[in-house]
Amino acid sequence: MSQPKYKILIIEDDKQIQKLLEVSLEEHAFLLKLCGTQKEGMSYMIQFNPDLILLDLGLPDGDGKLFVQKIREFSNIPIIIVSARNGEQEIVDSLNLGADDYVVKPFFTGELVARINSALRHAQKKESTPLLKVGTLELDLEKREFRLEDVPLHLTPLEFSLLKFFMQNSGKALTHAQILKKCLGCWLSKRY
Repeated sequence: MSQPKYKILIIEDDKQIQKLLEVSLEEHAFLLKLCGTQKEGMSYMIQFNPDLILLDLGLPDGDGKLFVQKIREFSNIPIIIVSARNGEQEIVDSLNLGADDYVVKPFFTGELVARINSALRHAQKKESTPLLKVGTLELDLEKREFRLEDVPLHLTPLEFSLLKFFMQNSGKALTHAQILKKCLGCWLSKRY
């Protein structure tokens, strides 16, 4: 059985670092999408539906920490900061805003790959709960099956995605933007 190919979105404006990351990560069979601004990064979040983000902080259209905040409004995707900023407060602020890890440039590519693999493992563990329950509604994640009072529900892919998202966020107030970005964005990216 071959290992799944994880998709990584790289948001980095330095072309040399982009190339280094591209060569290093493709060698480890990751599928990559590269861009240089927050705006492009947000667009690729919907189009590419990545499993992990590598993010530089010094981007031409603003501080990458703002991007982390925006992503955390609707997604728990692993985010690893890769930045030349090495001050303790910068690192602490980035992690407190929602980044999962922080790598200071210059970096060892082997260490970065290990950190990526670690973040992906942790993300899988979060999603590996085989059964979600809310009241009498159950979702078996392994079988991708909903049951209401033990009766199977037959749903379209969009309905499945929406109901799963609502169950995972049971008891939380969700904005229209969060719902659209999480469910419709992922659904549209898989269709086109």
